[in-house]
Amino acid sequence: MAKGKYGYRVKQDGDAWAVEITRKISTTKTGVSKRQDGFGSESEADAWGKTALVSFLENLEERNKRRAEEKQKAAQRQQEKQERHEKNVEEWAKKQQDYYDEQ
Repeated sequence: MAKGKYGYRVKQDGDAWAVEITRKISTTKTGVSKRQDGFGSESEADAWGKTALVSFLENLEERNKRRAEEKQKAAQRQQEKQERHEKNVEEWAKKQQDYYDEQ
C-alpha cells in the first residue's frame, strides 16, 4: 500500500485475487475508488495495482488541472461582468445627474 491519501490493497477473494484503489477519507474511514477482481495470483494483482494506481493518480491530476482552469475562467468572467455592471451604473448615474442639471 502506498503512503498518502491514495493507495491500493490486494485481497484474496476465494480462489481469485482482487485489487482495490483506496482513498483515505479520515483517520478511521477508507473508501474504494476503483476495484478489479479475477486475478489468478497475488503477484499479478499486485502488478496491476501498481500500474493502475499510477494511471489513476495521473488522471486525477489532469482532472484537477482542468477544473482549476475552468474555475479561473469562471472567476474572470464574473469579474468582467461586475466591471460591466459598475460601468453601466456609472453611466446611468451620470445620465440621471445630467437630466436633473437641465431641469
